[in-house]
Amino acid sequence: MRLPLIAPADLTPEQKSLYDIMRKGITSNFNDFKVVRDDGALMGPWNPWLHEPGIGKAIWDLTMAMTANASLPDNVRQVVILVVGARFDAAYEIYAHIAVAEREGMKPERLATLVAELKPTDLTAEESVAFDVAYKLVRGGTLPEPLYKLSIATFGQHATNELIYLVGLYSLVSTTLNGFNVPVPERD
Repeated sequence: MRLPLIAPADLTPEQKSLYDIMRKGITSNFNDFKVVRDDGALMGPWNPWLHEPGIGKAIWDLTMAMTANASLPDNVRQVVILVVGARFDAAYEIYAHIAVAEREGMKPERLATLVAELKPTDLTAEESVAFDVAYKLVRGGTLPEPLYKLSIATFGQHATNELIYLVGLYSLVSTTLNGFNVPVPERD
């Protein structure tokens, strides 16, 4: 880890304000995996965001907007997030969203296939389109027109927009995790 975890007692006023906002949101939205050290320090991408609270708050606001306004089904979201995390080989991202997907009943075989950057054979039609969109976007270049049109036909314009933004958000999260070498906490 390249940035030390910051205990709540050591936060600057600007960091403390962001910490309080993130801690509240984490408690209600991100509780399937370990995010807080015993002394209250935030782990995962939240720690790097605390080190730069001006930027961290903007990323947190985007994260919460994507969570609060989600229209894609959560199983579709988890497929997308795992495709992105696997492509970036972002260990904490994979750890966190495997935990979420497991809670939602995703089978180990599917999880193993997704994190191996392969397309599972048991995806629903929606999950399949989301996989293809995410898979293509994280490899660079323009999303091909037939795939874009298929996403519109499957999800509608609003949810297709959300899908594209979700790939971008979790690419940013994965880059943050990798850039700062954020470790995976021990799993119970």
